[in-house]
Amino acid sequence: MSFLKSLWPTPFRVEKGNVVSFLIQLIIFIVICAVVGWLISLLAGIPVIGVIFSILGGLMELYGLIGIVLCVLRLIGVV
Repeated sequence: MSFLKSLWPTPFRVEKGNVVSFLIQLIIFIVICAVVGWLISLLAGIPVIGVIFSILGGLMELYGLIGIVLCVLRLIGVV
């Protein structure tokens, strides 16, 4: 569990049954992933290093998805 807390610290701020803290963390994940994804998509248009930024964009989407799933699991009290 400490490994998950070191990689995704924000979902563990969500308390069981507290919808307000869940919505705050969810908005943080969505906004940050959207802004970073938009920047990565701009950089992915560069021909030489576009492949690297495409891979980085996919990893960012995966990080955001796992963070949202952890937030939901913390809300319902599974994790």
